[in-house]
Parts: sequence; C-alpha cells; structure tokens
Amino acid sequence: MQRIKIIAFTHKTTDLNDIGKLHIEESALKSRLDHLKTKANLEELYYLSTCNRVEFMAITSAAVNADFLKLFFSAFDTTWTSEDINWAVNNASVYDNDDALRHLFNVASSIDSLVVGEREIITQVRNAYDKSAELGLSGDLIRLAVKKTIEVAKDVYTHTNIAKNPVSVVSLAYRRLRELNIKQDARFVIIGSGVTNTTMAKYLKKHEFSNFTVFNRTLANAEVLATELKGKAYPLSELKNYKQGFDIIVTCTGAAESVITPEIYKSLVGDDKTKKVVIDLAIPNDLDAEILNNYDVNLIAVNNLQEVAKENLQSREKELEACREIIEANIEGFKQILKTRKVELAMSEVPKRVKQIRESANDLFAKELSSMDLQSKEVLDKILAYMEKKYISVPMKLAKDIMAGSSDI
Repeated sequence: MQRIKIIAFTHKTTDLNDIGKLHIEESALKSRLDHLKTKANLEELYYLSTCNRVEFMAITSAAVNADFLKLFFSAFDTTWTSEDINWAVNNASVYDNDDALRHLFNVASSIDSLVVGEREIITQVRNAYDKSAELGLSGDLIRLAVKKTIEVAKDVYTHTNIAKNPVSVVSLAYRRLRELNIKQDARFVIIGSGVTNTTMAKYLKKHEFSNFTVFNRTLANAEVLATELKGKAYPLSELKNYKQGFDIIVTCTGAAESVITPEIYKSLVGDDKTKKVVIDLAIPNDLDAEILNNYDVNLIAVNNLQEVAKENLQSREKELEACREIIEANIEGFKQILKTRKVELAMSEVPKRVKQIRESANDLFAKELSSMDLQSKEVLDKILAYMEKKYISVPMKLAKDIMAGSSDI
C-alpha cells in the first residue's frame, strides 16, 4: 500500500470557510483534475468534496513532501499565488501506507465526520469514486480501496451503535430552525436542488411546511424538487428578479463564489424589514458575508453547527473503540486483497499464452487432425479444453500460495 497517498483538509484542521478554496465546480472537474493528474505525475486520482472536507487520494510512488505538495497545489489551481500554495501546503494532512487506508475507512464510517454517526458520508464517498471513474481519473487500485471502504463502513454501521438515532449536518440545521418556532405558512426559497437541499426539503415537507420556491442552475432539476414540494421552480439566473418575498432561504450549491450577493439579497428582501432566516450549508458559503453587516439575519451555517456536533461526538464516544477494532481488522484484510490482486495481474497473461499453445498444436498436427472422424475430434476438443482450464488454474493457485507471504505493492 506504499503507493496509496491521501492529502486531506477537514473541519478538524482547517477553517470551514477556507476549505471552500479547494472546491471545484462540476463544469471544471475534468479539466482541472486531468491537469492535476498529469502535472503531478499521478497514476490514479480520486477527489472528494463535502461541506466539511476535501480529500485527494493519489496513487503515486513519489514521497509526498513539501516539494511534492507545492507542485501538487500549483497544478490544482493555476491561478493560485505562492501565498495560496503555501497555505495549502501548511494546512494539508498527509497520510500514506496503513495510515491512508485507516483514514479512508474512518471517513466513510463517519468517525472523522463533523457529525459522528451520520450516514450521508458513505454515499458521498461512493459518488466521488463514481465521478472519478467516469472522468477516467481512477484505476484498479483506487477501485479496490473504495470497494473495501464501503464494505468496512457498512460493517461499522451494522455491528456498532455509532449510527444509532442518526444525525447529520442537515438534521442539526433543521433542529436549529425548529427552535426558532417558524410558522407553518413561512415562505421558503430553496437555492440548489442537490442531495443536501433535497434532504432538507424532506424534513420540511414531513413537518407540513408548504410554501416553496426552488431555484437551480438547471431548471429541470429545480422542477423535480418543486414538484415533490408542490412549489414553483425557476432557473438560478432568475433569482435576482424574484419579487415574491421570503421568510427563510435554504441554500446549498456547488458554486465557487457567493450565489446570494448583497445586490441580489437587497432585491429579494425589498422593503421587508423583518428578521430573516438563512440556512447556508454550502462550502464556500452561498451567502455573501457582507449581508450580515447590513441586514437582520439569523444565519444557520455549517461552521456554527460545530458546537452541537461536539456534543454529538461525546454521546457516541463509547462506540468509537468498537469501530476502530473493525477498521484495524479490515486493514489487514485489505493487504491480502492487494496481494491476491497482484497475483491476478501477474498471471493475466497465462490464459492468452495457453490458448496460443493450443492454436500452435492445432497447426502442428493439422494433418493428423484432418484424418480423424467428427466424434474423435469432439472428444479431443473436450480433453484439450479441460487441460487448458487446468493449466490456467493450477499456476494461479500456486502463485497465490507463494504470494501469501510476499512483499507489499
């Protein structure tokens, strides 16, 4: 596992607003990550971005030292200054070998999450892999690592109480909203129709809120969520022209810059002087910070939910040891998977070679074969097919037995 490296920025080590610097908009993912993979000379690459972490898993034989990190981050964002690059180098947490796998297992099992025990992270880990694979960034080793990671996370959730009475950033935000005694006829403006806002919308619908307007960059996606909520849908470009008023904004987009600018907020609020609620679960924040200086806003955001998250961690502390035992056992199990896979790759030429020998034998003994009757030929073909199968399986089994005590990959 010496080639598996992870470069991480999480809520534990980095200010949540700063983590937003590492977010990549969907439309730029392929071009930027392709560039990063090429410039950093990576064999494989995996990119995970959530509201409280950004993680890079790279397959490389290079040592991830300060020089490597400077090259890595200069390639990650070509517009970054030396100050930006130095910030990233100084704030990055680097894991390799067993520590890399342990960290990945911890992440998917929610042990490393802002809200320990939340299950959303396992879906985010899987979706990030699907995207990395779709973009041609990841390969066989990352595939195996993520597959095992998902299995470990499910094992943790099944055999411990870490996710008992599960909570999440969304559920914490909703609890905070309910504490404000919001009226049932409150007007909600929902900006973004991704997983986070869809989950929040389910909470709101369940508790019989009913006045919704949905904005999204892609109108079709806004319409899907609006239909579920029996609300109205508009493209995000129309947000600046919306004049129907609101009581609560729920926003979570993948934008790299503020979606709700002071100008747009001024247009949205109009002459209404009442205090508004904004639930901003985006990283970086969708709400421009300047708005808080000029308007009466009750802001519910990821960074001001951290205190509640700490209380959640304390209540689940006793389960962490059981989780860690499962994770440690699976680290050793994954090492065996890698050894077996190494054998499979090394032996992948055997079937091809055996078939070539069979074809050569057919050519060599063509004269003798031509004199055989049809029934004899069929029997011979069955014998050769049986021997071919055995000649492939026997060396594979022997090689696996030998590799059981071999060196790492």
